[in-house]
Amino acid sequence: MGIPTLDDIPDIVTDTVVEEYWERGYWRSPKLFSDAQIERLRAAHQRFWNRELDSEIASQYGLTEIDQASPKLRQDCNGFWVNDDIRAAVTSPLIGAIAARLMKTDTVRLWHDQVIYKPGSKNFGETDQGNVGWHQDYGFWKAASTTNMCTAWIALQDTDLSNGGMRTIVGSHKWGLVEDSDTFHTRDLEALAARFAAEGKSEWIDEPCTLKAGEVSFHHALTFHGSGPNQTDQPRMSVVAHMMPANTAYRAGRQWHPNLVLLGPNAQDGDPFEGDFWPVMWPLSTQ
Repeated sequence: MGIPTLDDIPDIVTDTVVEEYWERGYWRSPKLFSDAQIERLRAAHQRFWNRELDSEIASQYGLTEIDQASPKLRQDCNGFWVNDDIRAAVTSPLIGAIAARLMKTDTVRLWHDQVIYKPGSKNFGETDQGNVGWHQDYGFWKAASTTNMCTAWIALQDTDLSNGGMRTIVGSHKWGLVEDSDTFHTRDLEALAARFAAEGKSEWIDEPCTLKAGEVSFHHALTFHGSGPNQTDQPRMSVVAHMMPANTAYRAGRQWHPNLVLLGPNAQDGDPFEGDFWPVMWPLSTQ
């Protein structure tokens, strides 16, 4: 089968797939990006980290200062503001249409994106500096009015445990929001696993999310996930789209988030996250 089109979505994201997503907390897609698209995105990654930008206006997150020789994980948000190829990927109608079926909603907006580069630790010796701690995405997003948000993680190379591929905790989205789960940058995976497993409501099932280049994993905003070291001599690259139903609004008094800046200086509880900062991904006709 070639790269699917929007017409193929009902055959790909069947009722059984939607049930699997809600039962397990994540789902792995077939290949959604062609080899040519992958190469463009890999080149976009390099341009992005070299700060060769298509727009000079950095997002509200700013741009991380980069040491090209460092083993540390590189992560910037809202790459779609400054790179046209990244924008095309993270606002893809195909990704949006799949997320709409998984979230059981009619209209999908981008919440924000991530550009993530995990250097190969083989070049640096044994290190945990590329680790991503076990976390729930919604642990950072409590200012949003719903936990029914979805992340699409786009693999730009074959990805498994050897190069620090993502791992998910099966069914952990059913635990609800776990206190202090905003631990993306905590690199001690074992300590976090011991802590969160003790707070969970079922067995801690750590499952590798193995992907071929161009495949995409979709996970629920409450699903615990993380990743270990990239033990190869090549970087592990991905672009990530975080998505929300279009009626998602500001939930006041919960947690600060950089997206709140975009609501302006007098944001009120219930103000919708809408407009150009949160572009519509699906359906195509909605502005």
